[in-house]
Amino acid sequence: MVTGGAVIAYFLQKNNRRTEEALHDAERKRDLAQKDLEAERQQLQLKVADEVLRIREEMEQEQKKDRAEMHRLENRLAQKDEALDRKLENVSRRERELDLAEREIERKGQEAQALIERRQEELQRISGLTLEQAREELLEQVRNIARLDVARAARAIEEEALERAEAEARRIVTMSVQRIAVEQTMESTVSVVPITSDEIKGRIIGREGRNIRTFETLTGVDLIIDDTPEAVVISGFDPVRREVARLALQNLIEDGRIHPSRIEESVERAQQEVDRQIKLAGDRAVMATGITGLNPELVRMLGRLRYRTSFGQNALDHSIEVCHLARMMAEELGANIEIAKRAALLHDIGKGAESDNEGAHHQLSVDIARRGREGSEVLHAIAAHHGDPHPETVEAVLVQAADAISAARPGARRESLENYIKRLQKLEEIAVRQPGVERCFAIQAGREIRIMVRPEQVDDQQAYLIAKEVAHEIEEHMQYPGQIKVTVIRETRQVEYAK
Repeated sequence: MVTGGAVIAYFLQKNNRRTEEALHDAERKRDLAQKDLEAERQQLQLKVADEVLRIREEMEQEQKKDRAEMHRLENRLAQKDEALDRKLENVSRRERELDLAEREIERKGQEAQALIERRQEELQRISGLTLEQAREELLEQVRNIARLDVARAARAIEEEALERAEAEARRIVTMSVQRIAVEQTMESTVSVVPITSDEIKGRIIGREGRNIRTFETLTGVDLIIDDTPEAVVISGFDPVRREVARLALQNLIEDGRIHPSRIEESVERAQQEVDRQIKLAGDRAVMATGITGLNPELVRMLGRLRYRTSFGQNALDHSIEVCHLARMMAEELGANIEIAKRAALLHDIGKGAESDNEGAHHQLSVDIARRGREGSEVLHAIAAHHGDPHPETVEAVLVQAADAISAARPGARRESLENYIKRLQKLEEIAVRQPGVERCFAIQAGREIRIMVRPEQVDDQQAYLIAKEVAHEIEEHMQYPGQIKVTVIRETRQVEYAK
């Protein structure tokens, strides 16, 4: 037991010594750490002191720079103030000089006005004219000179343009006309149906006229049954109705059974046949011109033109011919061929509208084409093919020219002798109204008018103006196919005899 206590006491004493040594080590390390911290604190204080000194030096330098800049700005402001003072002094001096100059100018202006008035009074006294009279006379002389100068310039410009354009225009038109060959046909407002014997006329009339009344009511035409041998005449303004009536009457005559119910059946079959022919005619026109994507309603309206004539010219053949001509000229000029073709083919489609539609045919054509969803350029070319409105595109001008060419071709159209004489008389009346005209002659079937003027009253420039004025009057007040050439002739002869 004594030995165990001694061992324990030994270990306890040993542990106490270790603990004391650890404490001494900790105190020593703490002292060392405190010394290190103190050294670091002193170093930091030195660094802070150095940084404060550096910042203070920088601030002092900045302050010196700012003071120097302020001193410089103060000097510049002082210089500017001095310059402004000098400028103000100069401005004041110039204002005084300008005031003196204005007073001098005003004085001289009054003197000049007084001198002008004295001169005007002297001129009026010498010339015997007032100021207004002299001004009007001078203005009239200037107007006359300016009018002649304008006429000379216009004539020179027009002659130069014509020299360049006439040859090319003739080539294009001649080439287009030569390349197309269209048969011209004549039709009228009546159709003649041949019959085998005159006794059929009585059967057509029927008991108390019931057959003829039924036929006329269903077809909308007039049957003319007179003493003409072996013929019945169908009269009607609508060519489609007239064709329906012709086919129906032919069928009735061939069948031999003529009574109201049979007439109704025959008219219905004839109407179906005409509708079929209209569709075929429209399809053939579209295929002949090579146009695609046309509205079916437009194709049907084109087919109706097969039974429509204008001055004896078939409207559908005319439209196809105008389409070919416009295409050829568009190819030569590099214009839009598709627009020219579509507008040319549809330009007279309004003539195929029902008779109860109101308005000019070109406006009806525009309305029909618009319902067929045609483009704005096509609509404009259709509307302008008679010059109202004025054509604004190349394609519109080509359609107008092609329409005039087709209508003016020899044998294309016919007109009555009365209308022909009236047109010639109207041409000569327009020409003789011009001052200085001695005689005039309408020649070449009214396609040219030659005007003889008095050379002592009309000079060359006035002759040019007369030609322009007559052409303008013809365009404004007359309707005619193609174009009319106006030629003004001024001839001066000097005769002297050697004795």
